[in-house]
Amino acid sequence: MKLLRCADSGLLIELEDLDEVQSWYATLSETPLEGVTALVPAARTILVQLDPERADVTAVQRAIRELTPRQAQRTSSELVTVPVVYDGADLRDVAELTGLTEREVVRYHTGAEWTVAFGGFAPGFGYLTGGPPELTVPRRAESRTKVPRGAVGLAGQFSGIYPRESPGGWQLIGRTELEIWCVDREPPALLRPGVRVRFQEVG
Repeated sequence: MKLLRCADSGLLIELEDLDEVQSWYATLSETPLEGVTALVPAARTILVQLDPERADVTAVQRAIRELTPRQAQRTSSELVTVPVVYDGADLRDVAELTGLTEREVVRYHTGAEWTVAFGGFAPGFGYLTGGPPELTVPRRAESRTKVPRGAVGLAGQFSGIYPRESPGGWQLIGRTELEIWCVDREPPALLRPGVRVRFQEVG
């Protein structure tokens, strides 16, 4: 673990991998530290946001170094069910890459309980982990210039849902009408770190 100052109101924790991030995120979420206002996990880092009027940065650094991370990721009691039509442009390619049939890809995807590990790429985009290793596939060799809002994809160990139309290189296996990001909702992001997700096939 490496602790770095981030401007005048934050600390950046650099870690080895996503497993360490999830362990530290769970630990810090359950350990209130004076002056810490938010935790922002990513693939190999956690940004610790501080209130500059209340936080003693040195004390927060010392407190973090004294913690022992738990061995499980943080999960929420909140479970989001995502209805999906599995007709994605890359469903056949994913089947070929994994050695599964298209129906087996759908069965594996809907059979797992996923967890939002962190957000990024676009507002509301959640990187979902916890899926079966059988669905681990590379990104597309060539990204698309337009991926439609609601597209459900796979890349590496992750699944994700595009909250709005954007470029993207994930393998698209389906689509949902569920509104993933809405500025008029509080909070705007439906898929936040720790939220559990189940995909449900619809016609």
